[in-house]
Amino acid sequence: TRIDLEGITDRIVAFPVSEGRYSDVHGIKDKVLYLSHPVEGALEQNWFGAEEPPAKATLECYDFEGRKNETLVEGVTSFALSQDGSTLCYRAGNRLRVLKAGDKPPEDKGDEPGRESGWVDLGRVKVSVNPAAEWRQMFRDAWRLQLEHFWTADMSGIDWTEVYTRYEPLLERVASRSELSDLVWEMQGELGTSHAYELGGDYRESPQYPQGFLGADLRFDPGADRYEITHIVRGDVWGEKTGSPLAQTGVNARVGDRILAVNGQRVNRDASPQSLLVHQAGSEVSLTLEAASDKSVRTVVVRALESEQPARYREWVETNRRYVHEQTDGQIGYVHIPDMGPHGYAEFHRGFLKESERTGLIIDVRFNGGGHVSPLIIEKLARRRMGYEIARWSEPAPFPQLSLAGPLVALTNEHAGSDGDIFCHVFKLMQLGPLLGKRTWGGVVGITINDPLGDGTITTQPEFSFWFEDVGFGVENYGTDPTIEVENRPQDYLRGDDVQLRRAVEEALKGSIENAFKPPDFSERPRLALALPADD
Repeated sequence: TRIDLEGITDRIVAFPVSEGRYSDVHGIKDKVLYLSHPVEGALEQNWFGAEEPPAKATLECYDFEGRKNETLVEGVTSFALSQDGSTLCYRAGNRLRVLKAGDKPPEDKGDEPGRESGWVDLGRVKVSVNPAAEWRQMFRDAWRLQLEHFWTADMSGIDWTEVYTRYEPLLERVASRSELSDLVWEMQGELGTSHAYELGGDYRESPQYPQGFLGADLRFDPGADRYEITHIVRGDVWGEKTGSPLAQTGVNARVGDRILAVNGQRVNRDASPQSLLVHQAGSEVSLTLEAASDKSVRTVVVRALESEQPARYREWVETNRRYVHEQTDGQIGYVHIPDMGPHGYAEFHRGFLKESERTGLIIDVRFNGGGHVSPLIIEKLARRRMGYEIARWSEPAPFPQLSLAGPLVALTNEHAGSDGDIFCHVFKLMQLGPLLGKRTWGGVVGITINDPLGDGTITTQPEFSFWFEDVGFGVENYGTDPTIEVENRPQDYLRGDDVQLRRAVEEALKGSIENAFKPPDFSERPRLALALPADD
C-alpha cells in the first residue's frame, strides 16, 4: 500500500538498529501511526543494547481525512499492532501498554496496571523454560540467521548444511549456557570470516566488586613500608572520569608523596592501595598523604576512577603530539584515531582542527577498533589545497578549509582492524602518503545488530564484504601491508622508545624537505582605476 506522508515530511522518522524487529510506521484505516525520534549524538549509544532500552520517541498519528497530525504518547521505545489493526501495544523502557489503535491513552487512569489504564503487569508473567529445548532452538536460529543473511548466498563455498549436520549432535552434550556459546562460536567459525560474534544471553549475573583507581603509578618502599607516588597521569583534568583524582584542584598531590592510608586503613606491605580500593570505583575515598617536601601529613578526599583508560589514553596522545612537535620544530602535526565510530570521529576532530594548520601531519591509527566513518575522514585528508581566502583583519585561510599544505604520513599496526583495515588500505590506494608500521588485522565484513535469540543472545551475521580495485576481496583474512614496515619490539617498549612514531617523524620531515611548503606571495593585489565619468 502506498502511503502519502504529505504534511509530516518535515518530521524525522528513524529506524533504530537496536529495534530492528519493529517497524516505526504502521497504517490503520484512514490513519498512519509512526514514531518520531529526537536528533541525538551517538557518543553515548551502546551498539549492542542495554538492560533497559531508551524511551525517547513520540508516537504520533496522521489522520488522512482530517489532514491533521496529533501526538498520542510521549516516551515510547517501540510499538506494534495486532493483526487486524484494532489494538496497539507500545513499549516504554521495560513496560508494556495496550491501547485501542489510533486513540490517545486515558489521562485519568494512572500508571497502575489494569484494563482501564492499559498497562500490563509483567510481574504476573511466569514462563517455564526447558533449557535444553531452548538451546536447541537458539542453535538452529543462529545457523538459520547465517544462512539467510551471510553476505554471499553460496556461503563462500562452505557447505552450511553439512556444518549443521556436523555440530547439531553436540547439543546432546551441552550442559550449560556457556557450553552453548562455545558451540555457536565454533559453528560460526567454520565460515572463516570476521565479525561472526555471539554476545550476551541468559547468564546469571556474577557479583561485582569494581576496582577503584587513582590514575597514578605507585612504588612500594620496603624501608618505609609505604607506597610512593612515582607518576600522576595527566589526562583531561577538568573531567572527573578523564583525569587522575590526584591532579584535581585542592588535592595537591606530588610525585614523591607517600600514601599512608586509604579510608583510614593503614597501607603497608600486606595491604596495598589497590587492595583497599576494591569495590570503591566511582566512590569518594579519603587518602592520607605524606608530603615529600616536608613530611607533613594531610588527609584529602577524592573520587576513585572506574577506569584509568581515558586518562592514560589522553596522556599517551598528548605525549606523542608533544614529541612530534619537539622533533620537528612545530612543523608536523599529530592526530590519533582510536576507532572509526563516534568516539574516534570526535577524537579525530579534536586534534585535526588545529594540527591541520601545520605544514605536515602524522595520522596514527594504531590500535584502531573499527567502526564506519573512514570515508568521512579520508575525504578530509584527501583535500587538495587550491587557494586561500584573504581578509583584511585575519590571517589567510586555506581553501578548501582544513586542507593540508604538506606531507601526510599514516601509522598502523596489527591491532588496527575492521574499518581501521579499510582506512589503511584506502589511504594507500589514494596515495595520500606512506603507511608505516605492521600489517593490519584483516577483518572487513561488516555487520548490523538484529534478531536476538530466544534468551536475548545477539549473534552477528557478516553481511557487507569489501572489494578493492587492487586486491579484490583480499583484505579479509589478511589485512593491508604497510608501505614501510616498522616494528615496535618489546625491548623498545620497555625503554619507552616508540620506534614507529620516530620513523614516522623522519618520513614526515623528509616529505617536507622534498616538497617544501612555501607560503604564497599575496603582495600582488588588484589595483583598480576609478571609472571615468561619461561625456555630457
